[in-house]
Amino acid sequence: MTDTPARLLRLLSLLQTPREWPGSELALRLGVTDRTVRRDIDRLRDLGYPVEATLGATGGYRLVAGKAMPPLLLDDEEAVAIAVGLRTAAASAITGIDEAAVRALTKLDQVLPAKLRRRVKVLGTAVALPTDDGPTVDPEVLTTLAAAVTNTERVRFTYTGGTASRRHIEPLGVVSSRRRWYLVGHDLDRADWRIFRVDRITTPHPTGARFTPRPLPAADAAAYVAGQRTDWGTPEFHVSATIQAPAHQISGRLGDSPGDLTPLTAHSCRLEATRDDSPEWLAHRLIALGVDFEVHEPAELITQLNAIATRLNHATSRR
Repeated sequence: MTDTPARLLRLLSLLQTPREWPGSELALRLGVTDRTVRRDIDRLRDLGYPVEATLGATGGYRLVAGKAMPPLLLDDEEAVAIAVGLRTAAASAITGIDEAAVRALTKLDQVLPAKLRRRVKVLGTAVALPTDDGPTVDPEVLTTLAAAVTNTERVRFTYTGGTASRRHIEPLGVVSSRRRWYLVGHDLDRADWRIFRVDRITTPHPTGARFTPRPLPAADAAAYVAGQRTDWGTPEFHVSATIQAPAHQISGRLGDSPGDLTPLTAHSCRLEATRDDSPEWLAHRLIALGVDFEVHEPAELITQLNAIATRLNHATSRR
C-alpha cells in the first residue's frame, strides 16, 4: 500500500479494535515493512492518537483511551449498525438517551455517504418498535429538524394539527417531553412562536436560508415546551370521554400515554388525560377512530365536534 494517507487510515482502523497488534502482523495487513509501520505509528502519535507500544516476544501496538481522543473511524458496516441503533433509541424516547441519540445521529447522518444513508433508511423502516406508549416519530424527520436547528437554517414542512398546512419556520430547538418530541420555532407566516408535535410533521425540507435566532420568551426551548413562558401560561386542558371500543384497540391512536385509557367493559373504555395538544386535533382523531364515543369535557372539544358535525351536515345536504 503506497498511498500514505490511505495506509494511515487503514492502520488507525485496525488499531481501534480492542486488541494488541504485533508489528509484523500490521506490516502483513498493510503490505509494507516493519520499519514503515514504525514510521506510520509515529505519524499517528504526532496527530494526537495515543498509540502505546509494548516490548518483548508478545509485544505490539494498541490504541489506548485518552481524554482527548481524536475522532473514531468506522467502516461501512459499523456506521450502518450505529446509525440504525441511534434511530431506534431516538424513536423510543427513553429518558436521558433520546435527545443525545438525536444529536449523535444528526452528526453521523451529515457525514454518511449517500449509499450508506439509503441502507440506514431501509433498515430503519424494517425495524418495528412498540407503539403502546404513544405516537412514534420518524427518526429521519428528527434528524432533519435537528440539523436545521444546528445550522440555524429555515425549514418548511407539512403539519397536521386537525387540518394539514404548510409551515415556514425558523427552528430553535427539538425537545423530548413526556415521551413525545416537539419542535420549537418562529412561524414566519404567523409572525409568532409555535410548538409543533414532531409526530405530526412530514416532508421537512431545509430551505438553505440562514437566520439569526430571535429572543425566545422562555429560558430555553425545553422551558418553552414545559409551559414556562414569560408571556403566557401552559395551554393544557383536561379531557374526559367514553369510547365504545376496547382499550387495547384504541391505545396509541389518540396520542395517549400509559394510564390515559381505562377499560370499562370488554367493549368500552374511558379516556381521562391532561392534554397539551389542540381540541381541534383531538376532535378529528376521535372521529377517525370509527367508533361511537361521548365527550364529557372540555367544552372546547365539544364545540369543535359540533362545528365539524355542522360542516358535515351542510356538505351532505347539498344537491
